[in-house]
Amino acid sequence: MKLSNFNFNLPAELLAEFPSENRDEARLMVVNRKTQTIEHKLFKDILDYFDEGDVMVLNNTKVFPARLYGNKEKTGARIEVFLLRELNAEQRLWDVLVDPARKIRIGNKLYFGDDDSLVAEVIDNTTSRGRTLRFLYDGSYEEFRAKLVELGETPIPKYINREVTPEDAERYQTIYAKEEGAVAAPTAGLHFSKHLMKRLEIKGIKFAEVTLHVGLGTFNPVEVEDLSKHKMDSEELKITQEACDIVNAAKLSKHRVCAVGTTTMRAMESSVSSAKTLNPFEGWTNKFIFPPHDFSLADCMITNFHTPKSTLLMMISAFCGHDLMRKAYDEAIKEKYKFYSYGDAMLIL
Repeated sequence: MKLSNFNFNLPAELLAEFPSENRDEARLMVVNRKTQTIEHKLFKDILDYFDEGDVMVLNNTKVFPARLYGNKEKTGARIEVFLLRELNAEQRLWDVLVDPARKIRIGNKLYFGDDDSLVAEVIDNTTSRGRTLRFLYDGSYEEFRAKLVELGETPIPKYINREVTPEDAERYQTIYAKEEGAVAAPTAGLHFSKHLMKRLEIKGIKFAEVTLHVGLGTFNPVEVEDLSKHKMDSEELKITQEACDIVNAAKLSKHRVCAVGTTTMRAMESSVSSAKTLNPFEGWTNKFIFPPHDFSLADCMITNFHTPKSTLLMMISAFCGHDLMRKAYDEAIKEKYKFYSYGDAMLIL
């Protein structure tokens, strides 16, 4: 498989600018690998495809308001700062992306907030757009983090060509988000409403939670024709013993395990034992899944519709089978399904 196998023409109007009115009423395409068939449903119909004892594995990462706008000292130029990860809590060092990057050099100071209550100094260049910042703030660590939340805005993806709304803070977050650390939402999970989760629970479907803090690397387009040469950014991952017990018990009793989203799938595939059971894990993963790949744990998965040449699309091809994936995507475009973060969903059985 080469990069060119993952290119397709995606009409701009199919990129979802807003989420569906109700979380569980996005459209759902059900793709059956065994029968090679495609059905069109609503997301809440997912209930009909699972039975008592089946397990859904969720990524409980929580998106933090990672996008800040500051002003450069002296010139006052407006600079976007996107927080990627905290490098050192004590020294308030952060790995960030800046835009426009050409104006930001080591030694520059940036001021945030109407009263300039937060200041950052550029102490290193990491990549063409990447910088290391040291934040200067009079106050405790808790107050500093509260200040970041106050000044930051929901990091909805760049392709969404509109201002952030107060609703985004709620809708660009799964209802089961717990562990703060992601700069992008695990979007398949956005379709679950409290009501749907309750109905799944009543039916006897179990939930296991893993934590993979989604970084921007997930969305980096692949630029090498030979996929094996693509390097994924590392993302922080935690899988508890409790999650392993739930998943492994389901496998043992021949119940289905459904990965909710590509991040969950990547989390699980990053920590599989030789006996094809899930192992506890705490650390970082840069697992890149592309065809051919032998999946060890999940029998089915829920995912959104992804953009051309993305690593996410490559994982779907590996799980679904390339021809069936292409057929499903052709159908999605024909039927005007919405793509990407706020888009519609696909269930692959």
